[in-house]
Amino acid sequence: MNNDRARWSRRDALAGLAALGLLPALPALAAPRLGRAEAFSWDALKQQAMALSERPFVPLGRVEAAAAVDYDALNAIRYRDSAALWPHRPGQSVRLFPLGKYAREPIAIHVVDRGRARPLSYSPDLYDMPADSPARALTAKNGGFAGFRVMNPGDVGDWLAFQGASYFRTAGPLHQYGLSARGLAVDTGLSTPEEFPVFRAFWLEPSDDAFTVYALLDGPRVAGAYRFVNRVIENEIVQEVTLSIRLRADVERLGFAPMTSMYWYGETEPGPRRDWRPEIHDSDGLLIANGAGERLWRPLVNPPRTALNAFLDKNPRGFGLMQRDRNYDNYEDDGVFYHKRPSLWAEPIGDWGEGTVDLVEIPTRGETDDNIAAFWQPKVPARAGMRYDLAYRLRWLGGEPDASPLARVIGTYRGLGGRPGHPAQEDVLKLVVDFEGEGLKGRAREEVTAQVDTNGEILMQSAYPVTGRPNRWRLMIDVAPRNGAATDLRGGLVCCSAQLTETWLYQIPAIGNG
Repeated sequence: MNNDRARWSRRDALAGLAALGLLPALPALAAPRLGRAEAFSWDALKQQAMALSERPFVPLGRVEAAAAVDYDALNAIRYRDSAALWPHRPGQSVRLFPLGKYAREPIAIHVVDRGRARPLSYSPDLYDMPADSPARALTAKNGGFAGFRVMNPGDVGDWLAFQGASYFRTAGPLHQYGLSARGLAVDTGLSTPEEFPVFRAFWLEPSDDAFTVYALLDGPRVAGAYRFVNRVIENEIVQEVTLSIRLRADVERLGFAPMTSMYWYGETEPGPRRDWRPEIHDSDGLLIANGAGERLWRPLVNPPRTALNAFLDKNPRGFGLMQRDRNYDNYEDDGVFYHKRPSLWAEPIGDWGEGTVDLVEIPTRGETDDNIAAFWQPKVPARAGMRYDLAYRLRWLGGEPDASPLARVIGTYRGLGGRPGHPAQEDVLKLVVDFEGEGLKGRAREEVTAQVDTNGEILMQSAYPVTGRPNRWRLMIDVAPRNGAATDLRGGLVCCSAQLTETWLYQIPAIGNG
C-alpha cells in the first residue's frame, strides 16, 4: 500500500460501485445469456488453481474503451430488473457491474446449479443507458463484467459486492459501507510497489441458508482458489472463507485475511484540521484477541510517514479493524454516516501457527485515501512453490465480536504534558485513555493500579474513576518520547493482580529524524 496505486485500487473501484448504486433499476428487456454447462466442484476449482500456478502469469485483457465510462457515465447506467439473477430469492438477487474507468478488465462470472456451471455472456441490453453514453461502445464482443453485487430483500441497495482486484465488502448490520476486505495482500506497506492479485473468475451458487461465491485468484506471484459462504444473521454478516493458494515466486510480505480502511483524524489527533467535521475515519482501532488469551486495543493514527507494527502471536483467536465510536455527535456527518461504518473481525479456523498481526498505517491528507491495512503474516518466509490451505471467518459487525469481562478502551486523547493551569511542557506528551465496563463499577481508587510500560520515560501516571460515569475510569500518562525512534506504550488497569481492562497499545511516531 506504499504507493498511489494501492489507494486508487479500492477507493476508485468503490466510486464506481457508488455510482451504480445511486439509481433504481428499470424494467428489463433481456436476461443474461448462459453458456454451455460444465461440471463444477470446489475440489475441481482447487485443482484448476494449482495447475494455473505452474504456468506463467497472464494478465487480464484491458478494454481501453471503458476508460471513457467515468463516474458520471456510470451514474447514468441502470441495471434492468428482469436481468437480475435469481430475482425471486429475497436477499440473493444478483446484479452485474459493467466495465468502466475504474474497472476495465473483464472477469468471468458463472452460475452454479447442482454441480453444473454455466458462464454468463455480456450484452449492453442488460443495462439501460442514455443514447450518448460512452458505455454503448462496449458491445457483446468487447464488453464484459467488472463484478457483481447481491441485493437486499426488496432490491433496495446491496449487502455484498465483489469488484476490483481481489476486493470485496459488505454493508454490515448498520447498512453503511466502509472498510473492505480482499483475498490476499502481497508486499503491502513495503517501499517497493504493492502487488494486487485479481479474482479473474467467479462462480455463484445460492441456497436456502447461504449465498456461496467461488473465485479463482491469479497474480504475478500467486494463484489460488477461494470459497466464500455468505450469510446474513442477526446483527452481523458472516463470511466463511476457505482458500488454497500456491506461490509462483517468493513474496517478502504475504498477508492473509487482509482488510483495508481509512483513518484521517479522530479525537487522538492534535492540532488544526482542514475539515469542519470533528472526526473522519472508517475505523478507529485494531483489536486483537491473541493466542495467549490477551485482548489488545491499538488506536489508529495518521502518521507522518508510513509505519508498520507487527504483533507477535501464535494461533490468534481473532483480529480486526473496528469502528467503536458510534456517537453521531462525534462526527456530525449526515452524508456518509461514519458512525455507521461496519467493523470487520477475522477469526482463524484451525491452527494458524506462529506469525504476526501486521498493521500498516500510511499518512493521508484526506478521506478518499485508504491508508490503513491489517492482516496475518505467517512466521515462515513465503517462498516459491509453497502451498497454503487456510480457513477463517469474517464477521461484519456494528458492535463487538464477543462479550468480554474486560473493560474496553473507548477513547484515547493526546496533548502536551504538564498540570492543568500551569505552563505546558513542550517536550512532554500527555496521553489520556478512557476505559469503560461493568468490571470497573464501584471500584475504590486505592484498589486499582495503573500498569504502564514504555521505551520512553514516564514522568507521571495515574488512574481514577471519572466523576458521574460509574463504569468509566481514566488512565493519564505524561511521557517524554525518545529522540530519533518511535515511542511505544502499553498500559491497562489491574486489581489484586487481575486484569480489569483490555491492554492499550499506542505508538508515538519517531521525532528528530526528518
